Amino acid sequence: MRETIIETPVTYYTPDELSAADRELVGRAVEATRNAYAPYSHFHVGAAIRLEGGEIVSGANQENAAFPSGTCAERTACYYAHAAHPDKRFEAIAIAARDADGNLTRTVTAPCGACRQALLEYETLAGRPVKVLLVADGEIALLPSVKSLLPLAFTEF
Repeated sequence: MRETIIETPVTYYTPDELSAADRELVGRAVEATRNAYAPYSHFHVGAAIRLEGGEIVSGANQENAAFPSGTCAERTACYYAHAAHPDKRFEAIAIAARDADGNLTRTVTAPCGACRQALLEYETLAGRPVKVLLVADGEIALLPSVKSLLPLAFTEF
């Protein structure tokens, strides 16, 4: 028998402790929550991806009555980023969410499994870790990579 222990480092910051570039990325994720179409869940999620060179691309969740035809903010952002900028690699992603009352969530919102797998594809394509910033009201959780969210990921065989 063999045992492996998997640990995920998470560092929590207040917004003013972040670099200017990360504060901008977080702000764009928060701003993207306003573009969500969430008439069923009332859970508005925004994601912003910083590409190499500093450009930021954002996306928001888009729900549909024909479940599961909608898509999450993270996949909206990453698919658009790569479709519009196929030669630029991802550097970081920030994810924020608002509740039904329009307030930022009090705890961080992490990507669903499908989004983790999709984002890992672009981290692999980048050939380096893609920093993950998960936004809550008053704090941001920083993870060193998408892989840290999905340590036993499905990869090509």
